[in-house]
Amino acid sequence: MSGTESLPRSTPEAQGVSSSALLEFIAAADTQIDSMNSFMLVRHGHVIAEGWWAPYAADVPHVMYSLSKSFTSTAVGLAVAEGRLSVHDPVLKFFPEQAPAQPGDNLKAMRVSDLLMMTTGHETEPRRSDEEPWTTSFLKQPVPHKPGTHFLYNTQATYMLSAIVQKVTGEKVLDYLGPRLFKPLGIANPTWGESPQGVTLGGFGLNIATEDIARFGQLYLQKGRWQGKQLVPESWVEAATARQTANGSDPESDWNQGYGYQFWRCRFGAYRGDGAHGQFCIVIPEHDAVVAITSGVRSMQAVMDLVWEKILPALQDGKLAPDAAVHGQLQKKLAALSVRMPQGAATSTLAPKVAGRTYMFPENERGISSLTVEVGYGATTLVVRGPKLGEQRIAVGHGAWKNGRTTFGSDYDARSPVLYETAVAGAGAWTGNDTFTARLCLYETPYYLTLQLQFGGDLVVLDSEYSVRFGPTKLPVLVGRAQ
Repeated sequence: MSGTESLPRSTPEAQGVSSSALLEFIAAADTQIDSMNSFMLVRHGHVIAEGWWAPYAADVPHVMYSLSKSFTSTAVGLAVAEGRLSVHDPVLKFFPEQAPAQPGDNLKAMRVSDLLMMTTGHETEPRRSDEEPWTTSFLKQPVPHKPGTHFLYNTQATYMLSAIVQKVTGEKVLDYLGPRLFKPLGIANPTWGESPQGVTLGGFGLNIATEDIARFGQLYLQKGRWQGKQLVPESWVEAATARQTANGSDPESDWNQGYGYQFWRCRFGAYRGDGAHGQFCIVIPEHDAVVAITSGVRSMQAVMDLVWEKILPALQDGKLAPDAAVHGQLQKKLAALSVRMPQGAATSTLAPKVAGRTYMFPENERGISSLTVEVGYGATTLVVRGPKLGEQRIAVGHGAWKNGRTTFGSDYDARSPVLYETAVAGAGAWTGNDTFTARLCLYETPYYLTLQLQFGGDLVVLDSEYSVRFGPTKLPVLVGRAQ
């Protein structure tokens, strides 16, 4: 198998897992978890189950959020192996020109290992802004605790690791990992955002596909070896995934089992990289298994609990007898997965009366100035306009997803005012004679936006809610009047 080929496929039973157990997991994930995007299970190096909730798809990259941190850790490990730095190096060594005039003892004592372990000594995470370099903001932040003694999850610490790798290699982390990690693993066309200073974000911003997550987890499961080559030193894999520092005492929480070098320890001897809203690379060494999940959930622990409840007990030693019937049911279930669409009629008696009318909105923080609903064969088109938005035309299918691209809805990150174009798929229905409900799935991300349009007389009431969001999911209700 060359690096660009897919991971080998196998039946669950051939790798010691029953199809019925996986069917139970998928059924539970589909009904109990608020929004699953994708799932892949690798056992003994073989993919034995994989599924995407439409409109999510195998070949569509997905934002990783903090799962990016584990890749940045890998870049540090490779740079260490090449002799470019040591985990014992002081952080200030790399940024003498950006250090405070009189750095405190704790800042002077901060090491690369403290960045890796999230034990920088900060009480609060350093803020980032466009007004000054992010490294400067980090080094200006007070360090009240002795480094190595206080765990604080700190995305800017990961950014500092990215900046250090760029300093010592002359390459951005994305470019540095290209020939050393991404290409050998067959991870095609990864993208990764940058700071205003042109440094790979490090702690977030990586976009890859579900199978790419699985490949990365399998590499770590194999102690850094891939197709006969040692891509990442085994010593780094062991150190990065070991419990380097304590981070809590709740035995039932997968966020209290210790932290390594940008990897979380889990219950049951497992470890993982993870990202906001439910992006997971779970490695279970004792059972030679990797679980890759993308999702848009409000409770990440609920996803982990389901893995431990349904998948972990199913990982048996030795092969199981083939079960073609149940395996067929599993394959059918996996192929039919979909994000839930609004349920209702394709039209209503009111639909012809509102079709083509333009509703104007008073000035609002969402920047929506008008909305027109166009009704066509097999789809409804929402035409949204605004000063920043321009004109956005979003097709909404009935009982099917209609794909397109838009900047509308890309403001799901309440911390950023920037709008950018993203993939969107729309599905909707008349959920009442006077109410049209549309779900806009931004399927390169964990987010979908549900719009409820209630018509009455010359008015439309627009009620909007995100599935998940950095900030309130419920948006202010807008009232528009027909032009």
